Amino acid sequence: MAFELSAEHEDFRRVVRDFAQAEVAPYVEQWDRDAHFPVDLVPKMGDLGLFGLVAPEEYGGAGLQDGAFTSLCVAIEELGRVDQSVGITLSAGVGLGINPILTFGTQEQKQRWLPDLVTGRALAAFGLTEPEAGSDAGATRTRAELVGEEWVLSGAKAFITNSGTEITSVVTVTARTGERPDGRPEISAIMVPAGTPGFVVEPAYRKLGWHSSDTHGLTFEACRVPAENLLGERGRGFSQFLATLDDGRIAISALAVGLAQACLEASQRYARERVAFGRPIGANQGVAFQVADLAVAVEAARLLTYKAAWLRDEHGAGRRTAEEVRQAAAVAKLYSSEAAVAATRTATQVFGGNGFMEEYPVARFYRDAKILEIGEGTSEVQRLVISRGLGLPVD
Repeated sequence: MAFELSAEHEDFRRVVRDFAQAEVAPYVEQWDRDAHFPVDLVPKMGDLGLFGLVAPEEYGGAGLQDGAFTSLCVAIEELGRVDQSVGITLSAGVGLGINPILTFGTQEQKQRWLPDLVTGRALAAFGLTEPEAGSDAGATRTRAELVGEEWVLSGAKAFITNSGTEITSVVTVTARTGERPDGRPEISAIMVPAGTPGFVVEPAYRKLGWHSSDTHGLTFEACRVPAENLLGERGRGFSQFLATLDDGRIAISALAVGLAQACLEASQRYARERVAFGRPIGANQGVAFQVADLAVAVEAARLLTYKAAWLRDEHGAGRRTAEEVRQAAAVAKLYSSEAAVAATRTATQVFGGNGFMEEYPVARFYRDAKILEIGEGTSEVQRLVISRGLGLPVD
């Protein structure tokens, strides 16, 4: 039984950490203050191979076999340790942009879209959430009607990451394409290239956190795309997005671990350096115990995250089931996201009044954390998934 990453993964961690310190850390405060999406950073991440970790060499990816998804989680954790916005750009770019095409696309779709996506020359997005259909994805109202050789889409999506950048090339959209025999809506996934007439990217949101991440609402007004833009089988969009979310939940868990780790490191430094009543505040049990509890939470979150990532890699090799991955992903995402929110609260408390000031990074950490309990399925949804996995008769 091993509880350590491989030497190769640790070497990779150091590479990504050095990149984050050199290319992200010096600019984070300014990007956050200006709500600036660092589009020039994306191809640099592509040059490092971060967007191609799970993709085959034939599309320009790394062609990794063993541990590819774990490598992705290592990269997300290390970027998230420095800036959550950059971390989610990678997480969504791979998990929600590349993976659906890689998993469900035809050879023609893969050849068309993946080479630019895996090298960071372009970004893709996944349009699932709607103004009235978040956790209840079955309530999707966006419709797509097959008219001749074209899909005609009408509807709206909300909170879509990487959807409005100048290098966004395509958005995969879930839409009602009919009705199933049991009366439930038939949900399919359709690829909509950026710039398609009738595809409107709404102004960027003003957000509590993730200020330098790209997030928009999308509107489709008689938007026409070719029939061959259907991704996967017609009527299988719901099951496709469930599989996509399993990967995404592990990635969000890795992002949360990065944030909690940053809180731990900041709290350690401050508790050693801040002097009150003639001694470092870390000499007081009231502070020292908070930092100790934070270290425990980080360790537990990391172990749950990399267990889930390992299971995902094992599933890709045919050695574990999708159900095992789904349960582990929900457990990791639930614990890690809630631990990250608690970690930012602890770090802010350790910093005292300074923790409330934007000059200190823990203020940004605090703002960035909350969305981790919401995106890729709320904490309540994770508890529902876990309960069902335990065989409980949950409605």
